[in-house]
Amino acid sequence: MISIIASLFASFPDESVSTATTVGGQFRAFWADAFGDGIYDQGQVDALVAATKAAHANAIVAQIVRRGDCFCLRSGLPVTEEAIAAGFDPLQSLITTAHAQGVEVHAWVIATAMWNKSTPPKDPAHVFNQHGPSASGTANWVLSRSDGQTRLGDDWLLDPGHPDAAAWVVNMATSIVRNYDVDGINLDRIRYPDGNLGTNVPSWGYNPTAIARFRAETGRTDMPANTDPQWTEWRRDQVTAIVRRIYLESTALRPRIRVSADLITYGNGPQSVGGWESTRTYAEQLQDWRGWLQEGILDTAILMNYKRDALASQRQMYDEWSEFAKDNQYRRSTADGTALYLNDIAASVRQARIAVAPSGAGNSGIGWVGYSYRTPDTLANAGTRSAAASRTELTSALTQATPYDSAIPPVFADVPPVPQMSWKARPIFGHLRGIAVAADGSALAGTVVHLVETSSGLAVRNATTDGTGWFGFVDLPIGTYRVTTDSPRAASGVLGEATVVAGQVSALGQPSPTPTPSVSPSPSPSPTPAPGACQQSIGPGIAPPSSVASGVGGFHASWYGQSGYPTLCPGQTSTAVVAYYNSGTRGWLAGTLGQVAYLGTWNPEPGQDRATALGGDGGGGSPNTGWPRYNRVAVQPAGWVGPNQVAWFQFTIVAPSVPGTYRLSIRPLIEGAQWMEDYGVFWFVTVRAS
Repeated sequence: MISIIASLFASFPDESVSTATTVGGQFRAFWADAFGDGIYDQGQVDALVAATKAAHANAIVAQIVRRGDCFCLRSGLPVTEEAIAAGFDPLQSLITTAHAQGVEVHAWVIATAMWNKSTPPKDPAHVFNQHGPSASGTANWVLSRSDGQTRLGDDWLLDPGHPDAAAWVVNMATSIVRNYDVDGINLDRIRYPDGNLGTNVPSWGYNPTAIARFRAETGRTDMPANTDPQWTEWRRDQVTAIVRRIYLESTALRPRIRVSADLITYGNGPQSVGGWESTRTYAEQLQDWRGWLQEGILDTAILMNYKRDALASQRQMYDEWSEFAKDNQYRRSTADGTALYLNDIAASVRQARIAVAPSGAGNSGIGWVGYSYRTPDTLANAGTRSAAASRTELTSALTQATPYDSAIPPVFADVPPVPQMSWKARPIFGHLRGIAVAADGSALAGTVVHLVETSSGLAVRNATTDGTGWFGFVDLPIGTYRVTTDSPRAASGVLGEATVVAGQVSALGQPSPTPTPSVSPSPSPSPTPAPGACQQSIGPGIAPPSSVASGVGGFHASWYGQSGYPTLCPGQTSTAVVAYYNSGTRGWLAGTLGQVAYLGTWNPEPGQDRATALGGDGGGGSPNTGWPRYNRVAVQPAGWVGPNQVAWFQFTIVAPSVPGTYRLSIRPLIEGAQWMEDYGVFWFVTVRAS
């Protein structure tokens, strides 16, 4: 047994601090923000790509989602209200133009920003109009401070602890990945905000729904103080859960995509303040990016290492954070992001040299990102020199011998490719994701699940589900795993099983049948079924399509996968799950006639709004299996399913007494409004003889 345990754990990734395992090249990019020239028309896009090439850079991190809107047409988010030409898609134009020049495009999204104007957005489907300060109850997603403040300056923000807000952030980001050929998805403001009531006093996160979740998951009834250790850790975990889900869902859609984040480096580095846990990043902003690298849920950590080089104290801060990042990459990678707008040209070149140089311990990051294309130095930022003129000076200083930098060769003398991510280019591990569901069909939120290696029966990792029951594991050795839980709300201890394949994100399927443990005190083994006895089984789940429609006006749905077809004995029950993707522009709101989504019975069997022998509520001649009504198979599981979000409908089927093959046809609808698409979805149920 000792040798089995040793060999199993030897196959798991080493958690020690290590350098990034990238292959060749160097990552060099400009952040291109949406507050000025950059991607508003084709001429600006052409200029941005040309400037990137001239600086011997190879990537653009372009601000695509700013405050619940998108500089794109196909994400399902409202299109920005800024002045772009009708029909012009800034993101698609940038991808087409940049890729033709060998430049990568990373879609920069502001994760938690909602709105910052006194007048609301024009689009009624905008997240601010649906879930801003005018919304009530669980529909209100606004982040609030412990003293009741609900706005930071002009900004309204989303609360990461609200499960529906967190799910919206995930679906917002993955909608870009799903609908555009981006090379990366880049997360900004993926943290709790500034404006706290003291240094290392995390004061935000007091949305009533978030507080209710915390109480439900911890058993507490009090209002936690800002620095309460359990409350602080819980909030930090909510941010991490969003990153984890975006990482796995994005990788499932595009296995080679680079998931990056723009990360806080306030003050001195961990070397000077007493370690990572004492930094403002970890203790105040609740952004555990070192932990994300260690877990492997971030491909590249891009430090917002924004320091004024002319100030000795800030020069030290820059150096400390750069060293720390390079020495804490684990199995992923880091890059230094520098504040061009705070520095003159010579200082920015010095910082770029440090970004691409190895640390004192000999560890190298993968490159440099400059903020920003629009404001390339202090003169452009102050308006005393044009951005174009400052960019020309910066480009020369980076790529040629100039008075700004006496070192030879110039820091960006060559033109390298973007480095490969070996963990994705040549994977040896795989990943697993799933949703934990209780016996009554509700999500097992905030619940610990155990990953069990099937062949040995050993529990090798634990995870906690998010507010929707979702969980994920990264960098698993190939093999078959079960996921179990000790929750008394689960129908059984086993939530499902899956085979992990290198480089892929596997989805948890139905568990294989397992013998019921004997309750007899006798030491004799449990009896095996007699030959010929009826045994139920579940077929393999059906994976979602590679792409679905998105952003269709109004209420719309697209089938997005389902559990396998069951073979049952007469009278046996089985849990079925079907996923529908909200491909429309209107969200589904539980409990509201004209907005709530159901699955209804459909043609040909049993027919529209007809009862079926496979399930129901006991009315209309149907068996009682807990459906909402005899002709309504299931209701949406979450209170809000927004555009580009996925709803996992769950229902129970019972086998009729007569053996044979039965079919249940279903179709989604908005109750009181309309039937939606994908009316060809059905279940085959095979009933064996006893």
